[in-house]
Amino acid sequence: MAVAGCHVMAKPTGSVCNIDCTYCFYLEKEALYPERNKNWRMTDETLETYIQQHIAAQHGDHVLFAWQGGEPTMMGLDFFRRVVALCAKYANGKKIEHALQTNGIVLNDEWASFFAANQFLIGLSIDGPAHLHNQYRVNRAGKGTHEQVVAAMALLKAHNVAFNTLTVVGKHNVGHAREVYDFLLAAGSRHMQFIPLVERMSTEESSVLNLVLPGESAATLAPWTVPSWQFGEFLNQIFDIWIQRDVEHVSVQMFDVALAAWTGQPPVLCVHSETCGHAFALESNGDLYNCDHFVYPEHLLGNIHQQSIEEMNNSEQANAFGLAKRETLTPDCRRCDYRFACHGGCPKHRFAVSPTGHPGHNYLCAGYKHFFQHVTRYMNVWRELMANGYPPAAIMQWVAQERSTAAQAVNRNDPCPCGSGKKYKKCCGQRR
Repeated sequence: MAVAGCHVMAKPTGSVCNIDCTYCFYLEKEALYPERNKNWRMTDETLETYIQQHIAAQHGDHVLFAWQGGEPTMMGLDFFRRVVALCAKYANGKKIEHALQTNGIVLNDEWASFFAANQFLIGLSIDGPAHLHNQYRVNRAGKGTHEQVVAAMALLKAHNVAFNTLTVVGKHNVGHAREVYDFLLAAGSRHMQFIPLVERMSTEESSVLNLVLPGESAATLAPWTVPSWQFGEFLNQIFDIWIQRDVEHVSVQMFDVALAAWTGQPPVLCVHSETCGHAFALESNGDLYNCDHFVYPEHLLGNIHQQSIEEMNNSEQANAFGLAKRETLTPDCRRCDYRFACHGGCPKHRFAVSPTGHPGHNYLCAGYKHFFQHVTRYMNVWRELMANGYPPAAIMQWVAQERSTAAQAVNRNDPCPCGSGKKYKKCCGQRR
């Protein structure tokens, strides 16, 4: 039976980028594919072949093109003008949309005007305020990029370009949840993604890469990796602010993941879907891989100059890779109360040992469980409210009533009933 469609993350520059983020796993791909150092740009022929095939591979009336890197803006604005023209040529009546992830460094009025005119959704990478962002997101000279990214965000807002902020959460900023959230709000972000930073370093001296392939055993955690439980706590602290006041006007991807799971909606994020296998990565030379986290020779599906995307999407290799996400869950995962929401997380992160001693467990399990436990009560109530016809924002009224009732029985020096760990007078008591 044919698969209904697929998602493709196209990387027209491959791993080539104009900044030098210390924690970036893309940059190391240059060691695996040294021939791409000179011929890193996607050719016009490959671009046209890709656009034609990607549109043809989607069985519905809607087609999303996702542009990433490296840094896709290094292709130049004329490349994306060709993208739009080719999409119009091959659309065949389908609605075409574009999403582009960028570090924002080269954006100017011309770029922003183009994005606005062609309704691009922009994902802008920013790790919080300057003292956090600049720890790892630096240019080739080792200088921080924060000022340029903030300017890029202001430019996008000025031109009414739809954008998300993509915040990598690592050891550098995981202890600053409220500061990061408040900064993003003040800067104008209303759609936020918090991406856990998990990488491992090889312990073998002869290794080609410092960062290891998924599943490789001879490794130790990279020093910037986010501690698992702390990632859940980071999400919890932001959730406690968001659920009180920001539900109507701020979207946080992980909170959308939870609400979708509790209300029986399709997964918002492939990481938390039951199976995967149909979210591919396209390299600049036309090579198509199982997943952006698995751009290694053993996960190469083929090249679009020899096989079509639709053929590779329906291949035994693609289907087997996707089903393995469900079939390789540890016994702990299978018994977990939150399996319906988590589904074992991304296979890339399944290198830990489970609490009962089974290998292949997700490193982020403790953090995910901490988060899902924390939001369970809210999600149960929210599901009932929505089932009874209330709008999503009604949850804020319920939270306000709950906390008002709880506060009446709380002494100023008691632990705050919101669960923050602070005294009531230093937390919710300040807002009364």
